[in-house]
Amino acid sequence: YVVLPQAVRVILPPIGNEFVALIKDSSLVSVLAVSDLTRRGREYMARTFLSFDTWIMVALCYLVLTLVSSRIVEFVEAKTRFER
Repeated sequence: YVVLPQAVRVILPPIGNEFVALIKDSSLVSVLAVSDLTRRGREYMARTFLSFDTWIMVALCYLVLTLVSSRIVEFVEAKTRFER
């Protein structure tokens, strides 16, 4: 039998890594015509012709998203950590 709290402790780090990778890979979704941060940046750049500023802001948004989600995952992992 598998006890749920033990299973959560073991599976949490890989799930957290997948969550962060999903955020990072969301810029690739723009190729599939899904409106995301990268596409919005392109639309804004087309209207304002501020390419450098736009890409810096898009990169900073992705950086903030990944850093915050990484910290949340680290916090949850620390709360559920166990000794092996």
